[in-house]
Amino acid sequence: MAHTTANKEKLLLRIKKIKGQLGGIEKALEDEKECFNVLQQISAVRGAIQSLMSEVLDGHIKEHLGNHVSDEQREKEIENLASLLKSYLK
Repeated sequence: MAHTTANKEKLLLRIKKIKGQLGGIEKALEDEKECFNVLQQISAVRGAIQSLMSEVLDGHIKEHLGNHVSDEQREKEIENLASLLKSYLK
């Protein structure tokens, strides 16, 4: 968890931006904006979430699968990560 603690402010800023983007989608729907504009905003949110996932995943891999981890712990982390990626990619 040290990787999320170290980057806490940066990650929280990303979350706030994503919340703002989601609010923009909500407003666009309420205001009955063109569907293309709504789709663009949805695409931007998806990209932002994927970027957040990528950043946290990168830190997780470095923290939990590095050389300092025992073989037993590494195997457990690999199983957890494989399960997570399967659900994420559905």
